[in-house]
Amino acid sequence: MPFIAAAIGYVTKLVAIEMMFKPLEFKGRKPFLGWQGVVPRRAAKMAGIACDTMTSQLITPAEIFSRLDPKRVAEEIEKPLVEGIEEITRDVMAATQPDLWEALPSRVKEMVVDRVRRQSPRIVETVMQQIQTDINSVFDLKEMVVTNLVRDKALLNRIFREAGHKEFRFIANCGAPFGLAIGVLQTIAWAVFREPLLLPAFGLITGWATDWLALKMVFRPVEPRRFFGVFTWQGLFFKRRNEVARDYGDLIAKEIITPRNVVEAVLKGPLSDRLFALVQREVHRMVDSQSGMARPLVVMAVGGRRYQRMKQLVTVKVMERLPETMAHIEEYATDAMDIRNTLMTKMQQLTPHQFERLLRPAFEQDEWILIATGAMLGFMVGELQILVVEFLTR
Repeated sequence: MPFIAAAIGYVTKLVAIEMMFKPLEFKGRKPFLGWQGVVPRRAAKMAGIACDTMTSQLITPAEIFSRLDPKRVAEEIEKPLVEGIEEITRDVMAATQPDLWEALPSRVKEMVVDRVRRQSPRIVETVMQQIQTDINSVFDLKEMVVTNLVRDKALLNRIFREAGHKEFRFIANCGAPFGLAIGVLQTIAWAVFREPLLLPAFGLITGWATDWLALKMVFRPVEPRRFFGVFTWQGLFFKRRNEVARDYGDLIAKEIITPRNVVEAVLKGPLSDRLFALVQREVHRMVDSQSGMARPLVVMAVGGRRYQRMKQLVTVKVMERLPETMAHIEEYATDAMDIRNTLMTKMQQLTPHQFERLLRPAFEQDEWILIATGAMLGFMVGELQILVVEFLTR
C-alpha cells in the first residue's frame, strides 16, 4: 500500500503538470468533454499578466529605443538602402512620368538618383530621432509581446516551463515521498479497520494533499524559515532567483523582444500608420528640397496631382523596402539594446511579490482543477487497490 500510494503521488504530479501545458489546442467535444492546457487556454490572459510585469517593472519602449544611436542606425543600413534607391527612383519616375524619364539623358538620370541617394541616410536619422522623441506613438511593446505569445502558444508554454523547470521537477519528485508517508498511514488504518472504502479515500487524500503541498512549497515561504527546529525551507522559486532571472532574460531576449520583432511591430503593428505618416512627411520634405527653386517648374511640367502622387509613391516604395533594409541592423541593435542583461538586472531588483508574478500565474489559473484532478486520479487508483486486495485475499 505505501508503494502504491507513492506511485499515486508521483503520477498525479506528472499528470497535473502536463495538464497545465498540453494540449495546445482543445481536444474532445466542446465545451466540456475534453481538455486544453491551462496556459494555452488562457493564452491572452497569461500573456497579458507576463507582459504587465515585464513592461511595468523590467523594461520600457523608451528604454529600448534610447540605446539606439540614430547616426549608427543610418550607417548600418546605408548600404542596403542606397542599393535600392536607384530602383525606387526609376520605378517612381516610370510610374508617374514615363515619357519624361525615358527622354532624359543618362547623365541627368544619374544626377537625380545620386541626389536622392545622398539624402536617404539623413531621412533615416531624422525619422529615428523623431521615433525616440515619442516612441509610444509608433510602438506598443505590450501589444507586440501579447500578440506574439497568443499566436505562438508553444512559446508561451516555454516561458513558464523554462523559468520554472526545476520547480516542476520538484513537484513531480516530491509526489512519491509524500505519497509514501500517507501510504504508511493508509496501511495502518487498513490493518486496524479492514474497511475497503479507506483505500479510495486515502487515494483521494494522497492525490489532493500532495498536489496542494507541493505547490505551496514552490512559493512559500518567501524568506528562509525554520520548521519544527529541524530543517530550513524557502520557496524553491525564490531560492534560485538568480538562476530564474538568467533563464528568463535569455528566453525573452532571444524569442520575444528581438530587433526583428520590434521592427516588425513598428512597421506592421496597430500604430504603423503613424510611422507611415512620419516617413511620408520626411520623404515629401526630401522631394521638395531636391526640387529646390525649380519646384514650381517641376510641378508645372508633371502636374500638381502627379507631383503629389510621385511623393506618395516614393513613400510607399521606401516602406516596402524597410523590413529588408532594417534587417541589417539586427546585430548592432541586439548589442545596443542589451535586453538580456537589462532583464537580469531588473529582475534581481524586484520585490518578492513582483518576482512571484513571473511564474505564479501559470499555477493560479484553474489551480483547483489540477488539484481536484490529482485527487480523482488518487481515488480511482484506490478503487483499483480494492480489487487487488480482494484478489489477494481470496
